[in-house]
This record gives sequence, structure tokens and C-alpha cells, in this order.
Amino acid sequence: MTFNYDDLLKRACAQMPQVSEKRERLELPRLYINTVGMRTIISNFKDVADALDRDPQHVLKFLTREMATAATYHDTRAIFQGKFRGDSFERLLQRYLEGYVICPVCKRPDTRIVKEKRLSFLVCNACGAKSSIKQL
Repeated sequence: MTFNYDDLLKRACAQMPQVSEKRERLELPRLYINTVGMRTIISNFKDVADALDRDPQHVLKFLTREMATAATYHDTRAIFQGKFRGDSFERLLQRYLEGYVICPVCKRPDTRIVKEKRLSFLVCNACGAKSSIKQL
């Protein structure tokens, strides 16, 4: 049985997962934060969640637990109870990025969260690594 190297290489490449061609670092959009009374509103919250490729409810749950406050998600914005500064949101989003988006093995943002029974795993589309993450 003889195999052609080019045919085998094409077949192997077809079975590889798709990885984004973006080589630069993942950049979050600038946060548009308004404070109205005792509420802080992030107007472009959906854009931030889309840039992270995560469910907005998952990101919101992380932020509410870290800030120890209540929040709601409506349309494209998130409304937090209390007055908060923009740098605290940026710092927490950076922690979310490190814990729930960036692959700990290859340091690429091409990951997805997979839930198996009661455990959650961060599965990397670039290198195939599977790492456990904390439950929210």
C-alpha cells in the first residue's frame, strides 16, 4: 500500500480545528461607562462579551461575584448597582481573560468552555489542551 504524502497532508489538515488567523493579542473594546445615581451602566457590554467570545451572562456573573453587587443584563448593556470606576472593570475583565479565555498552555485566546457533568473545562482550539476552570 503506497500513500501520497500530499494527499495525507491535505487529509490531516482537513481534520484540524479551525484557528483564527489573527496573530496579534486579543484586544477588548473600550468600555463606555456611565454613572446614573447609584447605578453604573456599561453601554457596550455585549461588544465586550463578543470580543471575548463568551456568553454575556457568564461574564456578568463573574463581574457581579467579584464586585459583590447585583447587576442586570438588558439588550446590549449591563447595569450594576453602585458607583464603580472604569479601571476596576478593566482590571476585573483582565482577570476574567486570564482565567476563562486565555489557554494556559499556548497562551492563545482561541478557547471555549465545555461543561462535563458538574465540572467546567477550558478547551483550546489551537493546541487541543483541556484545562479545568473554577465554577461560577
